[in-house]
Amino acid sequence: MSNNTNRNGPRTAAVRPGAARAHGKRDHKPKTAAARPPSPAADGLKTRDAAVSALFSVLIEHKPFDDVFARASATRDLAPRDRAFARLIATSALRNRGALQAVLRTYIAKPLPEHIGRLDEILLAAAAQLLLLQTPPHAAISLAVDQCHADTNGKRFANLVNAVLRRLSESGPGRLASLDNVALTFPEWLLARWSAAYGPAEARQIARASLVEPALDITVKSDPEMWAERIGAVVLPTGSIRCAQAGRVEELPGYDEGAWWVQDAAAALPVKLFGDVAGLSVLDLCAAPGGKTAQLAALGANVTAVDKSAGRLSRLGENLARLGLSANTVVGDALTFTSETKFDAILLDSPCTSTGTIRRHPDILYLKRPEDVPALAALQAKLIDHAAGLLKPGGMLVYCTCSLEPEEGEKQIDAFLARHADFARRPITLDEATIPLSWRTSAGDLRTLPSHFADMPEGLRGLDGFFAASLVKSP
Repeated sequence: MSNNTNRNGPRTAAVRPGAARAHGKRDHKPKTAAARPPSPAADGLKTRDAAVSALFSVLIEHKPFDDVFARASATRDLAPRDRAFARLIATSALRNRGALQAVLRTYIAKPLPEHIGRLDEILLAAAAQLLLLQTPPHAAISLAVDQCHADTNGKRFANLVNAVLRRLSESGPGRLASLDNVALTFPEWLLARWSAAYGPAEARQIARASLVEPALDITVKSDPEMWAERIGAVVLPTGSIRCAQAGRVEELPGYDEGAWWVQDAAAALPVKLFGDVAGLSVLDLCAAPGGKTAQLAALGANVTAVDKSAGRLSRLGENLARLGLSANTVVGDALTFTSETKFDAILLDSPCTSTGTIRRHPDILYLKRPEDVPALAALQAKLIDHAAGLLKPGGMLVYCTCSLEPEEGEKQIDAFLARHADFARRPITLDEATIPLSWRTSAGDLRTLPSHFADMPEGLRGLDGFFAASLVKSP
């Protein structure tokens, strides 16, 4: 069984190597048995069930994690603490799926029959609890067995699950420590692309950093040192503040008064490339979720934020209201957006493969395909060409993506400049303390990697992978 098949191809069960399971069929929408009477573990069962439901939707139905998890947790009416734990179970399982499955395979000797319900996801979630999250074995195992009993096609495997997880809790940690999770979890095509772009050694560092749960990064309106002290965080050289153990975001000091917003430190850099935007008209295309819109508004820009998702734009507006900031929000497609007046500056945070954000969105490992890169690069070319026509002469266009693929970054800008003789690249002018030379391409663009900030203490390392370039239009 190849790594690529195990991760991204047809579904396979946790079986010992050589025990094929091509005949084992998955039910696309497994039926659920009649509800059993409530028990003292009801909340714990709902929490695990939300995690398993989200895993099934990502791995089998190929749906984005944030969307399916929001529905799964809302349907089960999880308390905030239970919701956070369910999310942790699911994301830990996604980040370590290859290694967890390899360990589970050692405890199942025979091929499984057809129609296994959500057995794989139940085992995967339980393995994450036992081997990664230090959940007490009795809780993880008994609730996994309860989940089997509640699944019409999974209940016949309850005894198997009980036996496998008991053995896993005893000898699994040693087996897990000996495995190469990067090789087992990462798609081969993506590692090959990164090796070609950054070299094999750096590609492996990027992949390893992408499989580590990230810290919480915050952008503050002002006085980062004061807010870092109040929140219990550190100030990064870029100006963002970072905390390893944050708890619930809504309960942190400064949230209610709108002093800051959550935003990865790398995602906060593209706006800095503009310099002083106070009083300028700035168009933010593909604006949701709105961190960059908030940055621009906080710097005094007159912002027009455009996004095609009314729901995401509504949440952007709510966040701006909490922050005491304002922007003109427009529901519309960035490809067809028009304006009677042109803008002093434009930010295009283009749709992309998002391969630089796997550490925050591990479902990308299972949802993206090689063919997505050229398809999105073609869309990006159309978007940046359209944006160029909305900019005043002498204005600045900042293009950025959270992708690590050169076709969506460096090569995209080279092609744009070849098409537009009236634009020129403006290399980064920020000081090296804010954007180190190692984060700058040979042409002077921004390129951050998940492996950056590797010298920080454990729990505070890493950065989303971003590309950004500043383009100036001839007067």
